[in-house]
Amino acid sequence: MTCLARFSGALLALLASASWAADDGYRLLDTTAASVNGQVLFLSDVDREACFYRCGAFPGDDPAPMTPAQARDKLVSDTLVLQEQKKLALGGPDNAAVGDAAAATLARMAACADPCARSVGGDAAREFAARRLIVREFLAKRISVFVEVSDEDVAAEIRRRESRSNAPQGSLSPEKVRQDLFRDKAAREIRNWYERTASKSRIILSPLEEK
Repeated sequence: MTCLARFSGALLALLASASWAADDGYRLLDTTAASVNGQVLFLSDVDREACFYRCGAFPGDDPAPMTPAQARDKLVSDTLVLQEQKKLALGGPDNAAVGDAAAATLARMAACADPCARSVGGDAAREFAARRLIVREFLAKRISVFVEVSDEDVAAEIRRRESRSNAPQGSLSPEKVRQDLFRDKAAREIRNWYERTASKSRIILSPLEEK
């Protein structure tokens, strides 16, 4: 998410102080990767998020390569939605929907060849599935629902495409063009929402070592 770039470079304190160093007989268990309005995201959260996306864990998703920075951006984006969802007291998905999505997520993780999938348990899979359901529903009902595509928009886009590709007049499906325009407009409105929300939030990112 490009809007996060301006927050980069700020270093969060490590979870453990210098007195927790291995030389003193202690082991560093985790480090902070980001803070979103005071909510801490850990490096282990980022690693698990990358694993979910590499395995295409959520139903309907394809496996996608994911760097730690990209995984953190997605986790920060989801956190912004969850915080807004809580602030507006919108509730969450029903248990049946979460159960179905979690079962599908677990099945996908079980079939994933990436070694990281073996470290993901049922609780983590359920949390991920529930979060993705909340985010999807929020974006659909609070943002995309307000997107409108007029008949004039469709007609203008058809003329533009026919002119660009020399396609015969009437060969393009108006409904398909309408769907394309809606998808593009919705994606733009979602990006704008994230930009506005991030600009009003306190987001601090730690440097991440790319793997």
